[in-house]
Amino acid sequence: MKRIYDCVIVANGEFPTSSAVLSVLNQAKMIVACDGAAQTLLTKGYTPHRIIGDLDSLAPDIKNRFAAIVVHNPDQETNDLTKAIGFVKSKGVQSVCIIAATGLREDHTLANISLLTQYQPMFTDISMMSDYGVFTAIKETRRFESFKNQKISIFSLPPLVPVSTQNLKYSIDKRELNIWWEGSLNESVSDWFEVSLHGEGNVLVYQVYEKKQ
Repeated sequence: MKRIYDCVIVANGEFPTSSAVLSVLNQAKMIVACDGAAQTLLTKGYTPHRIIGDLDSLAPDIKNRFAAIVVHNPDQETNDLTKAIGFVKSKGVQSVCIIAATGLREDHTLANISLLTQYQPMFTDISMMSDYGVFTAIKETRRFESFKNQKISIFSLPPLVPVSTQNLKYSIDKRELNIWWEGSLNESVSDWFEVSLHGEGNVLVYQVYEKKQ
């Protein structure tokens, strides 16, 4: 499951503690902090390459100290995560991992996860990692690295598309997942599994890490 990303975007949610996420952060070529997440990053010993947002959550001392890397975007029609996504896209970034976008507030968590499908066409690879697992947005058939008994869930967002799977315990055959629970709580039976999309749609694949993570 180990993947290398061009950029890690750190949102202002619950900061990760798992080795899986911290490994990705430690190897990041570029770290972008969403507004107030900069303070958490600095506390944890990381210095972001850019701090982006409307800056309503950024302490004045940090804003002044890191003025050279602060990107102020006052647009109130988008959240700070979307502003960060737009910035890294403008810099030619092709693969992105979003962390610290879950936890704390459930409404923010749901909104951030759903935004993955909006961001997906902009990059060759985009994922969102928490301490427990990783969400990957797909718009076409994709094969995933896995391991036997890995917990897998599949979620469809509008527009819905028939989905099929290979190498999952509970097979799905050209079925629309109309309600979120319908594709949840599945398991891999091999070192890979595949999710096929029969048409155009928005699908999120969630993989739980190994228990030792």
